[in-house]
Amino acid sequence: MRLTVPDIARMMDFSAVQAESSEEDVRDLARWAKECQCAAAFALPSQTPLVAELLADEPAIAIGGVVGFPSGGTTAESKAREAEELLRMGCGELDMVINVGMLRSRRNDRVEDDIRRVVDAAKGAPVKVILECHHLSDDEIRTGCELSVKAGAAWVKTGTGWAPTGATLENVALIRSCVGDAVGIKAAGGVRGLETLVEMYRRGARRFGVGTGSAVKILQQCATRSGGFVEF
Repeated sequence: MRLTVPDIARMMDFSAVQAESSEEDVRDLARWAKECQCAAAFALPSQTPLVAELLADEPAIAIGGVVGFPSGGTTAESKAREAEELLRMGCGELDMVINVGMLRSRRNDRVEDDIRRVVDAAKGAPVKVILECHHLSDDEIRTGCELSVKAGAAWVKTGTGWAPTGATLENVALIRSCVGDAVGIKAAGGVRGLETLVEMYRRGARRFGVGTGSAVKILQQCATRSGGFVEF
């Protein structure tokens, strides 16, 4: 198996979704997204229109929107309305945070409804469900995966990047054991080096949510390898 720089870029969602992300950070995000031709670019909702404006001439780069971010604790109605608003802004993909508290409370009906409401509001746009694995037991991760598949999500994602951990090799492998090929796996929250990305790819991740600086670093690491690719 060989992964080139463009291959890796097309599996990466560049992001500027921290509380302190400024308009300058978002402009850097768009500039690097254009240069690297990543899969998607994500900012916080208030800055999503700026991303859409800056990438209006790049139809191959999806505009991503975050729903219920970062806590997941808003109501299902609020999440559905936020999804609709993000679609109006031009988003082609939505990453929603699962209701972590309800999942830990074993209110599976509420969690499934929460996801399904966003999937329905997305009207066919891919929805990635962020589990925020750092706060969950293995059994809770399994349940979150099952509910995500049942509710029609396109992807399951490890974390927001706000928790101390998220994208660990163990979490990616656990999610893969739960979902198989039913949905995609996006690793986010700790993907900061090429070797980490490759190991997660081996375990089943096919999209990677990475802050702009780390994303560029990973691609540069690949470019400087002999032949400009990773082989395994």
